[in-house]
Amino acid sequence: MRYVIQVIKEQLLNIHLIFRLASFDLKSTYQMHYLGMIWQLLNPAIQIAAYWFVFGIGIRGGQPIGDIPFFVWLFVGLVPWFFIAPSITQGSNSIFSKVNLVSKMKFPVSVLPTIIIVKNAYNFFMMSIILIFILIINKVSPGIYLLQLPYYLFSLFAFLFSLTLFCSTISVMIRDFQTMLGSVMRLLFFLTPILWDASRLNNHLLTVLKLNPFYYLINGFRNTLLFNTWFFEDIGLTFYFWSITLLILFIGAYIHIKFRDKFVDYL
Repeated sequence: MRYVIQVIKEQLLNIHLIFRLASFDLKSTYQMHYLGMIWQLLNPAIQIAAYWFVFGIGIRGGQPIGDIPFFVWLFVGLVPWFFIAPSITQGSNSIFSKVNLVSKMKFPVSVLPTIIIVKNAYNFFMMSIILIFILIINKVSPGIYLLQLPYYLFSLFAFLFSLTLFCSTISVMIRDFQTMLGSVMRLLFFLTPILWDASRLNNHLLTVLKLNPFYYLINGFRNTLLFNTWFFEDIGLTFYFWSITLLILFIGAYIHIKFRDKFVDYL
């Protein structure tokens, strides 16, 4: 428990530094591009258009999900995924790519994955603003269920922090892990019901699918914004999600504190 407290304390004590470095990293990424920060929206927009054409028009023939237009349903699922995927893949490499630099100064290495999460959060919130307009245009109103949106946002950030802390530590010690993680994330993108409707699955397959924590997050945003469902209506799945999140956090914090003084030796 003390390892978790220590890691969380490092985040809170360096919160201003985290935001400054995340902002600098974001600006430097697109500094040499003519369109600059516009690519933050243009890249996901192109992908969403492609997925909508293939899965919405090509496969489904434009049929809605219930009474929700497929494009709206798809957009709600892709917005959090476009935050999740780069945060995990980039966050898992954050310590390895900077450890040689930060080892020469007094700097809490545990904030490096958090910097990546905050950096990608900028794009997430920009896409969320666009999502609000799409919901308004399509006359989709979450009503009182919008009150649970902060819960799912907290769940999203908590899971990403736990997983990136764990993955970034393992990636320093085992470089094959980073390559494997990229392949796993691409696989999970299609196994998670982001592009397809999970309600068509039988109960046994759906139960297996729910073991994927990303299912809880993606489905949670859709339940909040589209389907008027409270998170506590499936208390078993909620308990499972937080059990997995806390387990990853405890393991990640433990191995991070135990091995971070030896990170340079793995380079």
